[in-house]
Amino acid sequence: MKIHPLNLFSIAVIALLAPAVTLAVDETVGPWNLTELKRAPAIRWLAQTGAVHSLVYAGEKFKGNDTEVFAFYASPVTLGEAKPGARFPGVVLIHGGGGTAFAEWVHLWAKRGYAAIAMDLSGSRPMDPIYDAKGVPVLGQAAKAGTRTRLPNGGPDHGHPEKFDSIGGDVSDDWPYHAAASVIRAHSLLRSFPEVIAERTAVTGISWGGYTTCLVASLDDRFKAAVPVYGCGFLHEGESVQKPAIDKLGERRDAWVKAYDPSSLLPHCRVPILFVNGTGDVHYPLDSYQKSFDVVPGRKQMRIEVNMRHGHPPGWAPPEIGLFIDSFCRDGKPLPVPGKLTTKGDEVRLAFKSAVPVKSAALHYTTDTGLRSRRVWKTLPLEAGKDAVIAPKPPANANTWLIALTDERGAMVTSTVQFQP
Repeated sequence: MKIHPLNLFSIAVIALLAPAVTLAVDETVGPWNLTELKRAPAIRWLAQTGAVHSLVYAGEKFKGNDTEVFAFYASPVTLGEAKPGARFPGVVLIHGGGGTAFAEWVHLWAKRGYAAIAMDLSGSRPMDPIYDAKGVPVLGQAAKAGTRTRLPNGGPDHGHPEKFDSIGGDVSDDWPYHAAASVIRAHSLLRSFPEVIAERTAVTGISWGGYTTCLVASLDDRFKAAVPVYGCGFLHEGESVQKPAIDKLGERRDAWVKAYDPSSLLPHCRVPILFVNGTGDVHYPLDSYQKSFDVVPGRKQMRIEVNMRHGHPPGWAPPEIGLFIDSFCRDGKPLPVPGKLTTKGDEVRLAFKSAVPVKSAALHYTTDTGLRSRRVWKTLPLEAGKDAVIAPKPPANANTWLIALTDERGAMVTSTVQFQP
């Protein structure tokens, strides 16, 4: 078949124009328009005095209306520890269920040398920070539930109806949709500030904030590091306390899992990620946690602490969070990197690489059965070699175990969690 010369010309023109047309199309993943979310939102400062400033920025539409999201912001400049014009890496901080924006949390990260933003994901704002004699926000004061006020144009609350029951139809009443969008908008805003080094930003969140961290680390490829604390995917499986609420969705259950469970998004995560959890967390049990880790195709590490408490201060306390983020945003020395566990005879070997000498190791295991959140764990101290740890095989009746490595900074990482049939 002959092609008319004019048609050949038309085809050539279309081919030349195709890349420009492709670039103009919005990048949409699930219900999120990432092209729009990666633009800095409109902002309105509420207070720019004191160590921690407050603001609201434009959020997603809710019930057909425009919304605003409250946030705290701090940096070494707002703390008076750096001069205007200095530049810093940035971090986005995501609170958990029952939480809000924490002034003390952004203050902690500003002391670390970061520009930090923490937003409220329940359509509310906390009270203004209360400072002690040294100008440090008093822990817990700003987060008291009774001191929060509903924003006149706030987004959805963060109860079970908004998190689960709203699935189906218009996504604008779904809390997970708003939560991820608000975090990505906060990231875009943070990157737009002149004092922030836009190419050196990270995100960390606690509990439901860890859940949301899994979502945004899979959606927003501009982050250089991510640390979900407690939060994970596969909430529709195992012993998660969220499973009954998901099961009650009936025929809408699969739709929620596909849209909002991190198990559906983490396979797309290319942001380096550190999973932080405890052995007995009732909200995010170890089997769901390990499955979430396994589906991430990019760079990933794990820190499982025996009997780690669940909460906001315990969730932001581990020094490994800052060290991990520093290694990507401030050229800090990375955490030890465990290899794969191998078994030979009666011994288990864990090879590792570490920029800082590993000083100790331990085998943690449990032989208990029943709910994972109630199992008692035992510990066997181990000697750490230069690049490997040799441990005896766990007892035959041990059903869950892992090996922990601690370097000379006191930073601890662990192998993957091992489950016996």
